[in-house]
Amino acid sequence: MTGERNLEALLRDMKPEMQQGTFVFCTIPLNERIPAAVNPLMTFREQEGTTLVIPREEAEAAGLRYEFASGLITLTVHSALDAVGLLAAITSHLAEAGISVNAVSAFHHDHLFVPTHKADEALAVLRAMSGAKHA
Repeated sequence: MTGERNLEALLRDMKPEMQQGTFVFCTIPLNERIPAAVNPLMTFREQEGTTLVIPREEAEAAGLRYEFASGLITLTVHSALDAVGLLAAITSHLAEAGISVNAVSAFHHDHLFVPTHKADEALAVLRAMSGAKHA
């Protein structure tokens, strides 16, 4: 199934959903194995180390240092990987509201990590952008 490319349709149909839990960003050395008790939502290997995005409880249980306690909002519209402008529009609206965001594009959806204390506000901004009614 091909993802949506039309920016107007993407914004209208993004249907943002808050995921349960608090997620954090950790880093481990490149030559270190991911702890067995950790089930990362995302990993990304950089020159300086491997980034893990995991539930805060897992980080604490594994004794991993972490930063950026965040809520996770998933845009449930199936966006094409080569869609143009969706994240630019969203991140600029969130920036105007004073909300930082770490955006991740996966195969089917875009995911937004926002500070936990701003997560509900971020969800409201996204719903207003899409014209969605609050549930």
